[in-house]
Amino acid sequence: MPRSLGKPVLAALAEPVTGAPGGGHYDLLILGGGSAGFAAAIKAADLGARVAMVEGGTLGGTCVNVGCIPSKTLLRAAAAQHGRVAHGFRGIATTDGAPDWPTVRAEKDALVAELRRSKYWNVLRAYPAITLFEERATFRSPREVRLASGRALTAGKIVVATGASAWAAPIPGLGAAGYLDSTGAMALERLPESLLVIGASAVGLELGQLFARLGVPVTVLEAEPRVVPAEDSDIGAALGDYLRSEGLELHTDVRIDRVDRDGAGYAVAFHASRETRTARAAQLLVATGRRANTAGLALDRLGVRLGPKGEIVVNELLQTTQPDIYAAGDVIGEPMFVYVAAYAGALAAENALTGQARRYDVASVGLTELEARARGIEPLAAKVPLEHVARARAARDTRGFIKLVADARTKRLIGAHLLAAEAGEIVTEAALAIKLGLTIDDLAATFHPYLTLSEGVKLAAQAFTKDVAKLSCCAA
Repeated sequence: MPRSLGKPVLAALAEPVTGAPGGGHYDLLILGGGSAGFAAAIKAADLGARVAMVEGGTLGGTCVNVGCIPSKTLLRAAAAQHGRVAHGFRGIATTDGAPDWPTVRAEKDALVAELRRSKYWNVLRAYPAITLFEERATFRSPREVRLASGRALTAGKIVVATGASAWAAPIPGLGAAGYLDSTGAMALERLPESLLVIGASAVGLELGQLFARLGVPVTVLEAEPRVVPAEDSDIGAALGDYLRSEGLELHTDVRIDRVDRDGAGYAVAFHASRETRTARAAQLLVATGRRANTAGLALDRLGVRLGPKGEIVVNELLQTTQPDIYAAGDVIGEPMFVYVAAYAGALAAENALTGQARRYDVASVGLTELEARARGIEPLAAKVPLEHVARARAARDTRGFIKLVADARTKRLIGAHLLAAEAGEIVTEAALAIKLGLTIDDLAATFHPYLTLSEGVKLAAQAFTKDVAKLSCCAA
């Protein structure tokens, strides 16, 4: 238990405390220096605890280093390039200039370095109660780890927040041929002459579209019947069509037989529509999922239960089968999102240190119609194509739609599925509406500014009872 529940005095240190000598016992020991680990450490420091953080890789974890920060930066750069050669405005000349990939990549690297410094290293400087050990660790007991240097650290409680890494499906020939994962793809020194992508979920499609917009011929292979198979079927069908219109070659419902590599590049043999085909490219990106980083921790010696994909199994308090060990973030499996990891890290630290029993409560925001029926809910659905949203028409990009799913009995919103260039900027409204139990009438009665993309949410709510094609601008 912590010695004090008061807030620590913040101090600006010249450098974060890194592996300082002295007592090797801490109130809380955290394995992992990413979002979950930092959230746990900050929560513990705020509770007055003495904290050790052990990170054997790059401080900051997936998101800032090799995940959402670098990928979204490169996606924006690719979108800017795409806008030069393909936009809907007559009178504005398009150009066909080749992108300067080394400069784009350097800009990405500079942003990553700055955010790692300001959001991670500088945060450690503000919390003298947190000591960082930059090396790997292995469990010796439920309250002790041994560092790679041989030093032992003990703690009253331990939180495992070691994250996850890219995982490649077992495809014959893949290991011998070699391949890129998402980290390697974003670090390429030059644009490939062509690119094959195995996997058409978020990572595969993001990077596939990114390189296609930078002028690289891209072929995507997906085993499921549509792209982004975990999403609403309307999303997958429409998104596949839009990506094909941008020049990506997409093959779904395929069975990959083998990967080979020679001096000319890669050859991937696959079955599709009962035919044997071969796709060829200079580079191969495998984006078939992620797996928890639990290898090498010796958790099996302690009886800590792992799931089928190596993830740590926890209860609703984020406690493992060893009561002194908690886990949080990507290492416990889906959903692997940075904001979920941060929430879980703080919760795990609080439960571990205070004995409180706050429950880990995370679910995907909203249901599809099929998921609703599987839960015994009869759904109502309404979908508004973006051609009815004035902001999209003004931007000359009406690709996509906003689809809302409601409970037919209560009219409460239970799902929202958005396909739009700026969908990420308006999805929070739907998330709040679902969380607060708002009805479609509540959404339809709420003012939405004109011209904004969020007005499409209001229109979709109105579409349950009205034909939005017959409404005037700003019609209530």
